[in-house]
Amino acid sequence: MREGPSTYKPTTGIERWFDARLPLPRLVHSSFIVYPVPRNLNYAYTFGGILTIMLVSQILTGIVLAMHYAADTTLAFDSVEKIVRDVNSGWLLRSLHSNGASFFFIAVYIHICRGLYYGSYKSPRQLLWVLGCTNLLVMMATAFIGYVLPWGQMSYWGATVITGFFSAIPLVGDWIQQLLLGGYAVGNPTLNRFFALHYLLPFLLVGVVTLHIWALHVVGQNNPTGIEVKSKTDVVDFTPYATVKDAFGIIVFLFFFAYFVFYLPNFLGHPDNYATANPLKTPAHIVPEWYFLPFYAILRAITFNVGPINSKLGGVLAMFSSIAVLFLVPWLDTSKVRSAVYRPWYRFFCANCAAAFLSTNRWPPADRATCGGNGQTGRTPRKTAGRRRP
Repeated sequence: MREGPSTYKPTTGIERWFDARLPLPRLVHSSFIVYPVPRNLNYAYTFGGILTIMLVSQILTGIVLAMHYAADTTLAFDSVEKIVRDVNSGWLLRSLHSNGASFFFIAVYIHICRGLYYGSYKSPRQLLWVLGCTNLLVMMATAFIGYVLPWGQMSYWGATVITGFFSAIPLVGDWIQQLLLGGYAVGNPTLNRFFALHYLLPFLLVGVVTLHIWALHVVGQNNPTGIEVKSKTDVVDFTPYATVKDAFGIIVFLFFFAYFVFYLPNFLGHPDNYATANPLKTPAHIVPEWYFLPFYAILRAITFNVGPINSKLGGVLAMFSSIAVLFLVPWLDTSKVRSAVYRPWYRFFCANCAAAFLSTNRWPPADRATCGGNGQTGRTPRKTAGRRRP
């Protein structure tokens, strides 16, 4: 159900003066106070609010970290170590930012799964879905670029391998690769470009998220049954009903996030990234962060040529197609039934897709074996994190 005319009524002279010139309180009131939402929303719908909190956290911690980071190949790794060891609460900022990226992707993958399961991509919400997929693309670009900045072994070799795949694109591949690298190999120009992009892309993400929320408020919220609400008795005000549920979901999510931040700060990282980048020493297994592993598995699974398309180009096409197909889901699914609650075969395929995604989302055994019980290596013991040198 779409929101109707604003019911906001200024009560004081200052509110009336402000509302006549910049109706921001009216916008907040209609969008977050009396905005009608279906009364049967469950906790799967709280991940929109969770993602908003995580985005704000990532931007704030990233800005502070950027104040201490040195975008130079000879200084980058040491500057990150200095942040962790010498900067006041630097260990906390680094842990919040690095683990925040992982939990950001956990939340966005659940958010996407919820949209697929309940048919939130169907008419009239096609543009809402496309904007959400655009958010995912910008997030992935930001996260990949950010992973290079610590300038550890996996940062360097991950950038080398992934940017190398662009050279497989016919005609323009080499040009794209050199544009990204700033030369013919990963080096100082690459690090400077990636740092600038990593700082700017989150603000682009904020813009797309704003459009996403705007589109949501135009077409209205979907619900687990997939049946459009017909009357005012089917909806409740966003505040306090949905905000209380969102607040509870956010608190529970942040509890797990805090556990990793304080007790398992390095568990989701790769042990090889605690050694400075060495172009002369290739790691045994070059893998991206865990949230990219399913797409990397698709990339590496193509080991055969198909006519004029070699395996390298085929892997790149398959990987990008696995993301691009999300944009087409509203038009590929022609069923008139929206929610998987009433579609048993669709529910079966959703479960299989989720299982396939999770099964490819793991470290190789050799990499896990080199990690301690809490994912740490001997290079950055947790006990020294945050201590100041004498």
